[in-house]
Amino acid sequence: MQNVDLQRLIQIIVEEVTAAAAAPSPARCHCHSVLYECCPDRIRAVLEAGATRLGLHASGGTAGTVAGMIDHTLLKPDAARKDIEALCREAAEYNFASVCVNPTWVATCAQRLKGTSVVVCSVVGFPLGATTPDTKHYETRRAIFDGAREIDMVINVGALKSGDLRLVERDIEAVTTPCREFGALSKVIIEAALLTDDEKVTACTLAKAAAADFVKTSTGFGPGGATAADVALMRRVVGDQMGVKAAGGVRDLEGLKAMVAAGATRVGASAGVRIVQESRGENPPRPGSGQAAAGKGY
Repeated sequence: MQNVDLQRLIQIIVEEVTAAAAAPSPARCHCHSVLYECCPDRIRAVLEAGATRLGLHASGGTAGTVAGMIDHTLLKPDAARKDIEALCREAAEYNFASVCVNPTWVATCAQRLKGTSVVVCSVVGFPLGATTPDTKHYETRRAIFDGAREIDMVINVGALKSGDLRLVERDIEAVTTPCREFGALSKVIIEAALLTDDEKVTACTLAKAAAADFVKTSTGFGPGGATAADVALMRRVVGDQMGVKAAGGVRDLEGLKAMVAAGATRVGASAGVRIVQESRGENPPRPGSGQAAAGKGY
């Protein structure tokens, strides 16, 4: 990146900060389901961000729409093969958008989910983001080779807080470039709980400049998870051109609805089964007692 490009990027970020500060917060949705009739703008954004997947999963009504928004997640370090296999069985049964797992489990999940519409999502530079761009580039290519079709990467938070915008953009492009090359979706985790509002705007703007498909709130391993305020801010920055994924602490249907109302088009959750069961009016098990990953720190 030349100096003139960096100056232009800084100018864009300043404009985004100003616009985000001036923009009104989106109206809170008070419906009891995620329905087009109640939340047309939110559902339209979902369809625009992932129409093919939602065409497969959302045609059956509210429950299908909810499931089609969820990345069924298990990222705890002590997850065993039996836990990952249970995660895949649940994902296939409930038609979640994806399973989100650590790189070591990508090939296993790809094999288990072969023949289903559920894709495999892998994390890169997780959970700290403190690896080099070339390392994240290789990790991305390897995950895609093993069967991942979505990549959730963590930005270099320290570089962002140091004001090294050039490094942060290179860091993100190291992932988004191979994703575009091989047809995988890219999601950029900004770890919002560690950032000021201005830094959140900067991170989202850099992700947008690097042609990422989504920005994502959190790893689930930081000091805080997704908040509706952060989702709303991120949505204002990226507009309708990108998806916004809320992750970390979304453990029930009300939590998912709050994120959708704020602007989320995807949710990462370990409690996906419980959320879908609630959307169907069923009586789900208590958190952590009947699904592979519920309540396990994500």
